Amino acid sequence: MSISARFDRGHTDDLMSFLAASPSPYHAAANVAERLKEAGFHQVDETAAWDGTSGGKYLLRGGAIIAWYVPEGCEAHTPFRIVGAHTDSPNLRVKPRPDSAAHGWRQIAMEIYGGPLLNSWLDRDLGIAGRLSLRDGSTRLVNVDRPLMRVPQLSIHLDRSVTSEGLKLDKQRHLQPVWGLGDEVRDGELISFLEDELGLATGEVTGWDLMTHSVEAPAYLGRDKELMAGPRMDNLLSVHAAAAALAAAAAHESALSFIPVLAAFDHEENGSQSDTGAEGPLLGTALERSVFARGGSYEDRARAFAGSVCLSSDTGHAVHPNYAERHDPTHHPRAGGGPILKVNVNNRYATDGSGRAIFAAACEKADVPFQTFVSNNSMPCGTTIGPITAARHGIKTVDIGAAILSMHSARELCGANDPFLLANALTAFLEG
Repeated sequence: MSISARFDRGHTDDLMSFLAASPSPYHAAANVAERLKEAGFHQVDETAAWDGTSGGKYLLRGGAIIAWYVPEGCEAHTPFRIVGAHTDSPNLRVKPRPDSAAHGWRQIAMEIYGGPLLNSWLDRDLGIAGRLSLRDGSTRLVNVDRPLMRVPQLSIHLDRSVTSEGLKLDKQRHLQPVWGLGDEVRDGELISFLEDELGLATGEVTGWDLMTHSVEAPAYLGRDKELMAGPRMDNLLSVHAAAAALAAAAAHESALSFIPVLAAFDHEENGSQSDTGAEGPLLGTALERSVFARGGSYEDRARAFAGSVCLSSDTGHAVHPNYAERHDPTHHPRAGGGPILKVNVNNRYATDGSGRAIFAAACEKADVPFQTFVSNNSMPCGTTIGPITAARHGIKTVDIGAAILSMHSARELCGANDPFLLANALTAFLEG
C-alpha cells in the first residue's frame, strides 16, 4: 500500500481543530484532558491518595498533562511505554505591567518566550490567550481569538537598507504590539478588558500568564492539498498524535504488555526547568505513585523503570529546498516521508542503536516508513526533552518526530499525511 493511500484526512482535520483550540499550553493540556475523558479516562488529584485500580487516568497541572492506562491484572513491576512531548511554543508573552502608550498608540508590553522567528510575528493579526488567576484561588482559561493587536513593521521608505542588509529587530523596542489609539497609559486596561470578556467582576483577576497567537486558521496548502500550514506544530502535532495513540492503545487493552503513558510537558522551549517541565519531578512522581498504588515496592519501581522505554516526540527539520546546504548531505528527511528518527552522538538527542531498533519495530508493525535526521556537522544541533528524560529517570529514550519547515515561526508547514503516520507509529509503540 502506498503512503498516500494511508492518508487519513480525518486525523489531519482533527489536528487542525486541536491547533486552533490550543493557543496556549494551558489550553492544549485541558483539550487533551477533555479528549481522554471522552475515551474513558478520569482525572486524579495530586493531593489525594491514589488507588491501584485499572483503567485510564490522568493528572493535569497547568500546561502539562501526564496520562496512563493500567490494564486489568497489571503487575506492580510492569514496565511503561511512554510518549513524551511538549505543549509550549515560542511566542510573545505579556509582561507583568502590560499597559503602555507612545506617540498616539496604545500598546501592550511583551517579553520574548523561547526562540521564535521574530520576523514571522510582524504584521499578523494577533489574539491573546492564557490563564487568569482569580482572587479566590481558582484559575480560568481565556482565549480572545480575534484580531486584537498587531506588531507593525517599519515601512521600507524608512529603512531602505532592509532589502540589502536584512531585517534587524531589537527584542525590546521592535516587538511591542499596538492595540488602540491614545497617549494616556491606562493601568489595568488589558486585564479589565479580559475580565469583561469572561464576565468577571473588576479586580477579580490577581495574576495572569498570557500570550499572543496568530488568529489565522490552520489550512491545507498546495494544488493537491498535500501540505498543511498552521501554528504551534512544534510541538502540538506530537501532543495530538500521542493523545490519539494513547486512546487507541487503551481501546485494545487485551493487547497491552506495558502500561502506555502520555507525558506532555510545558517549558521545553526555555529549558524545561519548572514544576511542569521535563526537568522537574512530575513524570517520575506520577509513575512511582502508580507503582506504589498497585501495591508495589521500591524494587518494583526499579524493575518497572528498567524495562521502560520513552519516545520523545518533537518536530524536526525537513530538508529545505532553498537551503539544502544547511542540512547533512546524506540525510534529507522529506515532508510526506513518514516520521523521523533523530540522532546525535553528543546526546543532544537520546537515540542510540538499540533505541533505533525499538522505533524501527514499531514502524514496521504499523506499516509506516521512517526517515533519519542528523545535523550538518557545521551547524549546532538543537535538543529536546529526550536527553533530560533519559538522564533524570534512567529510562531508555529515543528521539523521534515529524519533519516540518519554518520551525519556530508563527506559522509552520508539514506534509498533510505525516501527522497520521506519526500517530500510527506511536500507537504501535504504546501497544508494544
